[in-house]
Amino acid sequence: MDLLNKKFLLTPGPVPVPPRALLAMARPVIHHRLPEFSAILKRIREDLKYLFQTREEVLFFASSGTGAMEACVANLFSPGEEVIVVRGGKFGERWGELAEIYGLKPVYIDVPWGEAVEVETVAEVLKAHPEARGLLIQAHETSTGVKHPVEQIAPLTRERETLLVVDAISALGVYPLPFDELGIDAMVAGSQKSLALPPGLSFVALSARARKRAEETSGPRYYFDFRREFKALEKETTAFTPAVSLLYGLSEVLSRIREVGLERLFAHYRLLAGACRAGIKTLGLELFAKEPCEALTIVKVPEGVDGAKLMKLMREKYRVTMAGGQAKLKGKVVRIAHLGYQSELDVILALATLEMALSELGYQITLGAGVSAAQKYFLEAQR
Repeated sequence: MDLLNKKFLLTPGPVPVPPRALLAMARPVIHHRLPEFSAILKRIREDLKYLFQTREEVLFFASSGTGAMEACVANLFSPGEEVIVVRGGKFGERWGELAEIYGLKPVYIDVPWGEAVEVETVAEVLKAHPEARGLLIQAHETSTGVKHPVEQIAPLTRERETLLVVDAISALGVYPLPFDELGIDAMVAGSQKSLALPPGLSFVALSARARKRAEETSGPRYYFDFRREFKALEKETTAFTPAVSLLYGLSEVLSRIREVGLERLFAHYRLLAGACRAGIKTLGLELFAKEPCEALTIVKVPEGVDGAKLMKLMREKYRVTMAGGQAKLKGKVVRIAHLGYQSELDVILALATLEMALSELGYQITLGAGVSAAQKYFLEAQR
């Protein structure tokens, strides 16, 4: 280990993992068919309900969040059925790609990157396509930083036989998305975001009518089979070999979330995001998302600055890894995540690194201005 080269991870997945979770995952592995594992599984199942704010069962798979997205498409719809897809970023596009691969007929609502879908537009498309079996949307589009108005869209799908399927991979645990209260039918998440764990676990909460739909659809499925998983849970086990060590960590993190409470957790993310944006605005830089989420702050790379060089400089010289843009945003934005095991000082670190790197690349900036604004934001929030 090079003691002079400490590295910092500020990407929207993977994220920093707390020591308590790391220690839990270092425990000896037990066999997953033993009563000892069933006891751990029972606690996890109850704590997942608390996190998702639901009375329904939450399934999990040994996969990234994309696996849970695919599971929803495979289980909830049959080939040839029509689904509406909100496409306003890289992950909205992924819903569409999955729908097409599984032989569905996606109807796209294309939204400019950086903007949230309009509720009125969704209502019009639902009315124009009464046979649509599903509406697939991101709660928060991680590639653009945009928060879509899921809480306003949800009532629209309750009026018809259209399942609302929400990608909350980087939104769950960051801001309120009460599954039962909103009437969401399927909501997916991943371990490498607000759960502050390594990648490798995905989750799906299902409403009663989504469970019923999964029993009726005709598409092929094997590993990602909701029916098989529900039967296994009835026996207090899993259908296939689970990621035992990750589940040790999950049990620890979920226990900690209960200790902290969801409201405090949501307030924590609001605080970090608010301070970071105060710093960015003070520096004269521009935010990318018009309706930003608390999970990360996306900053436009200033005119005249090479985005690729900026990212490389922060990563290699200052050893702070943030995320760049994806697809059409490559080299155009910097994505500063607030997810995982982070505190106020991580925001200060991110702003200081960005200031130094921009200055080194010749961009005229007042060193310390963004940091100072964030510090003031934090101090005022404590009063």
